Parts: sequence; C-alpha cells; structure tokens
Amino acid sequence: MSYLESEFFARDTLTVARDLIGTIIVVGRLEGRIVEVEAYTNDAASHTVMRPNKAAIMSQTYGHLYVYFSYGMHYCMNFTTDRNHAGAVLIRAVEPLRGIPEMQRRRGVEELTKLASGPGKVCQAFGIDLSYTGKPIGKQVKVKERLADPIILSSKRVGITRATELEWRFYEAGSPYVSPARIGGAVSRGSRSRRTRVEDQQT
Repeated sequence: MSYLESEFFARDTLTVARDLIGTIIVVGRLEGRIVEVEAYTNDAASHTVMRPNKAAIMSQTYGHLYVYFSYGMHYCMNFTTDRNHAGAVLIRAVEPLRGIPEMQRRRGVEELTKLASGPGKVCQAFGIDLSYTGKPIGKQVKVKERLADPIILSSKRVGITRATELEWRFYEAGSPYVSPARIGGAVSRGSRSRRTRVEDQQT
C-alpha cells in the first residue's frame, strides 16, 4: 500500500474530501481509516473568511496540516488542498486500526466506536496538537491510499451557522465509527443524506 503524495491534495477540495474516505492516516505506530470529513473552501463558514490571518495556510499551501484549537477545548486537524484556490478538509472521524491501546489510554475510553468519532477525538487519540500546523503531509502524519472504493454519503456540515445549505460533509455509509453528528435536530448517519459514490466528482 503506497502513501499519498502532495499532488493528491493539489486537486479540487471537494474531490479530495471524497477521495480521502477509506484512506488510512498514519502517525507513528498509530493507524486509522478515515470515515468522515468536511470540506471548506472560500465559503462563509471557512476559516479563510472567518480567520484569514490564522488560516492563511489554506490559500498558501496544499498537502499540509492545518491544526487549530476549537472552543478552547480540543484540536481539529485539516489537510490543505487545491493548488489554485483556498481549501482544506477537516478530518472528522477515523476507524482505529493499529495502536488501539495507546489511543484508549489517551482518550480514557475503551469502546472502539468512540475513540475517534469526532474531530477533537481524532486529535486526542493520535496525539495531534498545534505543533503539527504547517508540516507537510508525509512527514509526521502520513496517509496511505485506500484499498477499496467505499459507498459515500453527503450531508450538511456540523456545528456551523454560515453556509449551512452546502452538503460538504462526506462519510462512509454504514460505518459505526462516524460521529453522531446532529443536523437539523436529528442524528444523521445517512438516512436523510444524498447518496453518492466516490467516482462522482463535484466541482
């Protein structure tokens, strides 16, 4: 299984977001399969609009890490994208594969489906903090290509108040490791979301 190179991330942000589902994130001895992401470009909810100084990396790089501290509580990890426009993909949920005891110790949680079922949980489980910001993907954090094409669902993004009409949250159908995100007052794991396969490309 080969690792993704920078050109993978140089493409359109929404395409990269979908294509990340099923890939495997590697941080040292820890590995996990990405099952949920959100895409951000220059839309109203993006940090390029809301935090232009802190999020300059979104427009200046692709294939790099952008980590920020959210609500004074937890870290969130993004992969920068698109060589021509601002963009990043937030890693929202991961299926733990290797190094699970270490993830459980860091999280203080035993249940596998709750180890990395949210962006803050992902960073805590994998030991990601602000020191990772600006680092190229392939150094401290690597991403292996996926072995099979999953069925992917899309929905509105979680926890935002702007650009709420955009269905830029992508996740694997039927995965028990997806975050229990509340959208429109209901838990959404695909029942009310638009179904799409990875080969479809939204631009």
